[in-house]
Amino acid sequence: MATVGHPEHGLEYAGPWYTWGPYVAERAWGTVREDYSADGDAWRSFTHDQSRSRAYRWNEDGLAGICTLHQDICLGLALWNGHDPILKERLFGLTGHEGNHGEDAKEYWWYTDATPSHSWLRWRYHYPQAAFPYEDLVAVNAARGRDEPEYELADTGVFDDDRYWVVEVTYAKAGPTDITMSVAVTNAGPQAASLHVLPSLWFRDTWSWDQDRVRPVLSTQAGDLLAEHERAGVYRLAAAPGPGGVAPVPLFCENATNTQRLFGTQASTPFPKDGINDHVVDGAPTVNPDQVGTKAAWWYRLDVAAGDTVELRLRLYSPTAGDETDPDWAGAAFDTVMAARKAEADTFFAELAGPATPPQQAAVMRAAFAGMVWGKQFYRYDVPAWLDGDAGEPAPPTGRGQIRNGRWRHLDAYDILSMPDPWEYPWFAAWDLAFHCVVLAHLDPSFAKYQLVLLCREWFMHPNGALPAYEWSFDDVNPPVHAWAALKVFDLDAAASGVRDYAFLERVFQKLLLNFTWWVNREDPDGNNAFEGGFLGLDNIGPIDRSHLPAGWRLEQSDGTAWMAFYALSMLNISLVLAEHDDVYEDIATKFFEHFAAITDGVADNGLWDPADGFFYDQLVRPDGLRVPLRVKSVVGLIPVLAALEVTESTTASRTRLRKRFSDFMARRRGPGQVDRCGFVSLAPDSDRLMLTVVDPERLRRVLVEVLDEERMLSPHGIRSLSKAHAAEPFWVELDGQEFSVGYEPAESRTALYGGNSNWRGPVWMPINYLVIEGLERYHQYLGDSFTVECPTGSGQQLTLSEVAKELRRRLVSLFLPDAAGVRPADGGGLRADPGGRAGPLFYEYFDGDTGAGLGASHQSGWTALVADLIRGMPTPAAGRD
Repeated sequence: MATVGHPEHGLEYAGPWYTWGPYVAERAWGTVREDYSADGDAWRSFTHDQSRSRAYRWNEDGLAGICTLHQDICLGLALWNGHDPILKERLFGLTGHEGNHGEDAKEYWWYTDATPSHSWLRWRYHYPQAAFPYEDLVAVNAARGRDEPEYELADTGVFDDDRYWVVEVTYAKAGPTDITMSVAVTNAGPQAASLHVLPSLWFRDTWSWDQDRVRPVLSTQAGDLLAEHERAGVYRLAAAPGPGGVAPVPLFCENATNTQRLFGTQASTPFPKDGINDHVVDGAPTVNPDQVGTKAAWWYRLDVAAGDTVELRLRLYSPTAGDETDPDWAGAAFDTVMAARKAEADTFFAELAGPATPPQQAAVMRAAFAGMVWGKQFYRYDVPAWLDGDAGEPAPPTGRGQIRNGRWRHLDAYDILSMPDPWEYPWFAAWDLAFHCVVLAHLDPSFAKYQLVLLCREWFMHPNGALPAYEWSFDDVNPPVHAWAALKVFDLDAAASGVRDYAFLERVFQKLLLNFTWWVNREDPDGNNAFEGGFLGLDNIGPIDRSHLPAGWRLEQSDGTAWMAFYALSMLNISLVLAEHDDVYEDIATKFFEHFAAITDGVADNGLWDPADGFFYDQLVRPDGLRVPLRVKSVVGLIPVLAALEVTESTTASRTRLRKRFSDFMARRRGPGQVDRCGFVSLAPDSDRLMLTVVDPERLRRVLVEVLDEERMLSPHGIRSLSKAHAAEPFWVELDGQEFSVGYEPAESRTALYGGNSNWRGPVWMPINYLVIEGLERYHQYLGDSFTVECPTGSGQQLTLSEVAKELRRRLVSLFLPDAAGVRPADGGGLRADPGGRAGPLFYEYFDGDTGAGLGASHQSGWTALVADLIRGMPTPAAGRD
């Protein structure tokens, strides 16, 4: 069984097919882990320019990279078009300081296919044939303001006349440690052109930081690259000849920092990390003539006619995995492996899609799932070692713990984690991960369950019960969605396997009890069940920075309180499931039922519901106690709709006892009836069904008037995060002598709040839309077909809540479907770097509230891959059960 890191940190379920996977990040520079500065400016501490010359401390990056579980050995790709000043070894993008809307990758690449076991992986990249415009991208974006669009790679003209290379990398496993690699290079341009292709093999540097580690060795043996590593074992990388039978040239250097170039000090080796780069680009004598090192590459030089494709074939294998002397490994045997793995992938995804799924939607679903698999990343972060520095190395500047993560010395991450975006967000994010797991449960339920359990383990969860948010600030507070996600994963796994994994659910639930208590103690300081929380993942959707208020001011958040109601109901629901096989959980179920009721009191007592406007608002509490409602029509006021649970009738003794406890509790509060203050608790006389909500049906109807209005919150492609009405009527508030405002912005942010690239002032945001759809489905289960609302508002068309959910699902899925002209709305009129959209859809972080054009991170397969769940028909949501 494969394990990662310390024995207790292991991938406990991982079988041999997970030994190699797409665990290599697309960016390791500019991350918190690699930042050893005094000011905590990670972007400037380790730059893209340094990355080719400076060894990483914590993890590697590369193009189309795969590696072992511990990231001991990495395999990837480097390219050179003959004009660039450097090899293309990693994707380029602007830092948070350089982009006029924050950090942004300035490349075009796609995850085109992947199976959960990584037996089949495909990746595609479009590389300009002219010099890559590094300086132009930096200069023009720096000159643009926040009120202007980003300057993209295609805007430079470098893709004009289709003068680019299509590079497609395919990995197919003949066995767990026997991997065939195809690199197909197509000249899309009108003229013949030349390209240098360098499949690369290297070791992650662990020996420089840990003196007990044996330095591994790369060398040549019998015409192959030979990798020898104390933990990973022995591997060989064989390379077939290129066109015309010309064999590639092996090049070697060290994965060691070029201190002479970066710091002007004596280099530890004449063949540093950028040695292959300097040799290929400038002809420098910086590769080891003895052909040994810790980084190596096979150097192919190709001349390709216009429209032609050249394929290069390689094989990475452990000598014990197969016949290393097979003379036909690059011929019929290679074809057989590729064909077999492709056929298996086709069958797997056809079964997932089912015969009723239209081909275009099935293709979107498959691409989304591919992004999820490619988003599995090796993540190493030992916080105390990072804070204190390594033995034998210069001590980091003092006071770094005051900048970030000083309270998280227990955190010691050494695992494979699902990342939001392998370039823009190459680190785990707690609340993103919950949504990832819902999608992963369709593909690989074991991995989805492992992720949720892992985040709650003692080397992640704080001793006080807090979950770490993300490495930029583990202290940030994210919405508590993990109980909901655990139950979704439990249900999806049970539906696929027929087995209800109570042990998994119980394991997560026990740790989330600590987290729930932390929320109650920290985010409800006054004990009035009106919760704060600050950031909560909604970034700068409001007029003020919710995490940094003036002294004495407080913000009682509609969404913070609603998230806690949602959390309480999710924990109640899990308790009901666990009580089916262990009646100990009956008491806990009652506890969460009572806590939910108290939270609905908090909503009512603190004026979060505005009866005149028919909407929920945050309450700004001044130092003198005066409350100021922030009348902003946004998803903040929609979050209360998510907190809904139907407890269905049951013949089990456990459920009968619980029903009696619930009834007794409600009778003590106010006697039998329909409406319980702000919440809605129904005890229908002719039914044993019970509905728990924050928003009763009539309030729901009023909220949906705003939400389903196409001139306000309903866009052609989902629910906007802020009402379009605020375009003409911005909301203003005075805070401590300063005026703040918020207005509708359908696309990128015009404010620097949260770095400027996190903007929910209008765009469509997949995770909240997904939760709203699921919430409406839950309401429909209880209210039935007799309860209808006008949709769209003003249309005269009455729809059931199930039909409204179906319409929202349709609008969201349409983002990724080509129109009559073959253009997807998410592509914003089409990508000039991919005419006709042949490469497939991209899964953006969020979408323009008017046009649906993709915005933010371009490979946010993580939560945007929820579209795959929507396409599968979104199984019955996790509500009450019989």
